[in-house]
Amino acid sequence: MSLLDWFADRRKTAPVLRAAPENDEGDGLWSKCPECGEVVYRKDLIANSSVCLACGYHHRIDSEERLRLLLDPGSFTEIDSQLSPTDPLAFKDRRAYADRLRDSQQSTGMRDAVVCGSGSVEGFALAVAVMDFRFMGGSMGSVVGEKLTRLIETATAQRLPVFVVCASGGARMQEGMLSLMQMAKVSGALERHRNQELLYIPLLTHPTTGGVTASFAMLGDLILAEPKALIGFAGRRVIEQTLREKLPDDFQTAEYIQDHGFVDSIVPRPKLRSTLASLLAIHGQKAAALVG
Repeated sequence: MSLLDWFADRRKTAPVLRAAPENDEGDGLWSKCPECGEVVYRKDLIANSSVCLACGYHHRIDSEERLRLLLDPGSFTEIDSQLSPTDPLAFKDRRAYADRLRDSQQSTGMRDAVVCGSGSVEGFALAVAVMDFRFMGGSMGSVVGEKLTRLIETATAQRLPVFVVCASGGARMQEGMLSLMQMAKVSGALERHRNQELLYIPLLTHPTTGGVTASFAMLGDLILAEPKALIGFAGRRVIEQTLREKLPDDFQTAEYIQDHGFVDSIVPRPKLRSTLASLLAIHGQKAAALVG
């Protein structure tokens, strides 16, 4: 019996557990917080940057909403939007990789899991990339790595700071070694950016894990995180089995990571724009357009 068949047999006998949707929207006017259970008027939730008014829980948002909240209106210009992934390994597990890509593209309207371009925050220019967890868990394949690398290299040439919103389960297993190579490629581009004494700020959102954490997510001059975001490399259970000891309840949260020196500041989403503008002002960057 193959390993794939063994897992298939296990699934037939194992009970199916389905998580409740993150947002219980009901009739579309109300939203229930998965953290505290508070039911809030959806327009009020959106007005508060999709952060629960009762407990501060940060609802997951897509790349379009993230850019709207972050950048000056009308300032965003996307680059390399035409890049689209292929299936170099003809990979297939329970489903073909090509089918997974097609479904993700149709459901999100995106070609892959990151949007890159330029914009401004209160008049200060920056190169910006936003990962979108809706697209195959924000996994980093060849196109994600290539778009990030091109963005960083263009920003280096034009002496712009780089801001990357990380939201990812890690490297994209369906592309094998080609996916893992992106870790080194993006990190190399960031090193050349750093050598020019230019600013790089990543924002770690829920979740930021795997190969993304092991590469560009942790290479910032200043590393920001959203409250209670899951941040780590391997999963909690794997680490507990390896160490053979119980981990703290808050292990791999943004707060735990900050206490241990890996995050510089935890910034609530409604304050992110003003915080980033202050950092860019200190850096002395003026408004400019990024040319792809």
